[in-house]
Amino acid sequence: MARNAGAEYRKGGLLDYVRLPAGALETAQAETRPDIDRAALADALRAYHRDLGTLTPTVEAHLTRLAHPASRVVVTGQQAGALTGPAYSVHKGADAALLARQLDTEDAPVAAVYWIASQDHDAAEVAGTSLLDAGERLHRLTLDVPEGVPVGRVPWRPEWTAQVHALLDAFDAPAEHVAAVRARFDRAAQVGGSYADVFARLIHGLLGGAGLLVLDPMHPALARLMAPTLARELNDPLASSRAIEAAAARMIADGFEPQLRRPDGATNLFIEEDDGQRRLLRVDGQTFVTATRRYTRAELLALLDTDPTRLTPAAGLRPAVQDALLPTLAFVVGPGEIAYGAQLRDVYPLHGLRQPLLWPRLSVTWREPNVTRLLGRLHATAAQVQADPDGVLGRALAAERHAGAVTADRLDALTASLDAITAEIADLDPTLVGAAARTRTRTVARVAHLQRLATQALARAENDRSGQLTRLKAHLLPNGTPQEREMNFLTYLLKHGDTPLRQLLALPAGWQGELDIP
Repeated sequence: MARNAGAEYRKGGLLDYVRLPAGALETAQAETRPDIDRAALADALRAYHRDLGTLTPTVEAHLTRLAHPASRVVVTGQQAGALTGPAYSVHKGADAALLARQLDTEDAPVAAVYWIASQDHDAAEVAGTSLLDAGERLHRLTLDVPEGVPVGRVPWRPEWTAQVHALLDAFDAPAEHVAAVRARFDRAAQVGGSYADVFARLIHGLLGGAGLLVLDPMHPALARLMAPTLARELNDPLASSRAIEAAAARMIADGFEPQLRRPDGATNLFIEEDDGQRRLLRVDGQTFVTATRRYTRAELLALLDTDPTRLTPAAGLRPAVQDALLPTLAFVVGPGEIAYGAQLRDVYPLHGLRQPLLWPRLSVTWREPNVTRLLGRLHATAAQVQADPDGVLGRALAAERHAGAVTADRLDALTASLDAITAEIADLDPTLVGAAARTRTRTVARVAHLQRLATQALARAENDRSGQLTRLKAHLLPNGTPQEREMNFLTYLLKHGDTPLRQLLALPAGWQGELDIP
C-alpha cells in the first residue's frame, strides 16, 4: 500500500525529497539571495499595501527592513477563504511572523510575508466557513462566489456584507466581543475591492501588528516583478511538468503516493481568458491551447508585457514563482503542501533556484473552558476525541462502571493467553501452528470488535441522555472535520475577545498541540 506523503513527513520519510527543519535551519539562514532586487520588491509591496489601505507605520518599518541587501523572508500563504477561512489560515500567518521574529537580526533582517492566493479560481474551496457560538450552535456562512474566476477579480458584494452582519446578529456570544469582530470585518469590507482584498485586510488586521506583510500576486506592481519567471517558463513549458512526473515516479517506487500529476501536454501555467475564466494551458505542437482557443508563444509573451496578471502559475509552479520573487529563507506549509513540495525540488533549478526550507506549520487545537472540563472528566485529549469520539466516551463510562470486559488490559490478557496456547500447541504438533495462529488472530479481532460495539453503545446511550458526545464533536469535529481544518478562527474572538490571538502570538514558532482558552 502506498504511503500518504503528507502523513509521513514527521517521520523523515520525505527528507530525500525536501529540506525540513531538522538540521537544516542554520544552513538555510546562512544562504544568501543576491539576485533579488529588494528595493523594487519593497516598493511593489508598498504600492500594494497603499492600495489595500494597510500602509501603516508598522508596515513601512518592515518594508524598510525588507529593502536591506541581506534581508530574507519567511513566507506562507493560503486561499482567500470566507472571513479568513479555516483556523489554520490564521495559524500559518502567525507562525510565519513568529519564525521571522525568531530569526531576525539587525545585520540580516527577516520579514514575514503572507501570500494571498488571489489567482485561485476554485470557488467551492473559499466560499464557506463554519463558526460555533456560545450556545453550541454551528453557523455556516456560504457566499455565492462565481466559479472559475480568480478571486482577485471578484468584487466584494454588499449582499455578502449583509450575510456576515446577519450571522453576527444571530451569533450567541458576549456583545462586546461580537462588536469588536464586527468592527474588524467592517474595516476590511467597507473599503471595497475584491474578495481577496477583504481576506487580506482581515489577515493583516489580525497579524499585521506582529509584523506580517500581506502580498497579492495579482497586484500589477507585484505581477510585473514575476513576469520574467513566467516568461522563462514559456521557453520550455513542459520541463517543469516532466520534473514533477519524474518525482512522482520516484515517490511511487519508494512507496509514497504522489499528490501532483501532470498529464501529457499539460503545462504549469493558467491563462485568464477574455471571458474572465482561468484555464490551464496545454502544449499542442508549436502552440498553446485551452478549451477555447490557441495561442502562440509570442502572443503569451505580449500578454505578459501588457497585463502580467493574466498569466498565472499552477500548483506545480507557484512555489518557484513565489521564491523567485522573494528572498525566501523558509516556507511555512501544512502537511499537504509538504507532499506537493516533495515533487517540486527539481522544478526550482529550471529557474536558477534551490528549493527553500519547508517549515511544518504551527498547529493548534483550541480547547474552550467547557471542553477542557469535559475532557478532564473523560481523562482524554482533544486528539483522542478527534480520532475516536465514541470510543473515548464509551471507555470512560465503562471505567466508571468498572466494566473490565471492554478494557485494553483485558484484551491484552486474552492475547497473551492465546499466544501461550498457540505456543503449547506448536510444541505438541508443529503442523497445527498455522491453524492455531489463525484462530488466535480471528479471536482477538472478534473480541476487539465486540469491545468497540459495547463502548459505542454506552456512548450513544449517554449522548442521548446528556449530549456530551454531540458537544465534543461540535467543538473538536465540526461537520465531521478536525477543528483546525473547519472552524473559523474568529469563532474564538467572538466568544473570548482577543485572548486567543494573544495566546497564539505568544507561542514558539512551529508549536504543535492543544491550547486551553482561560
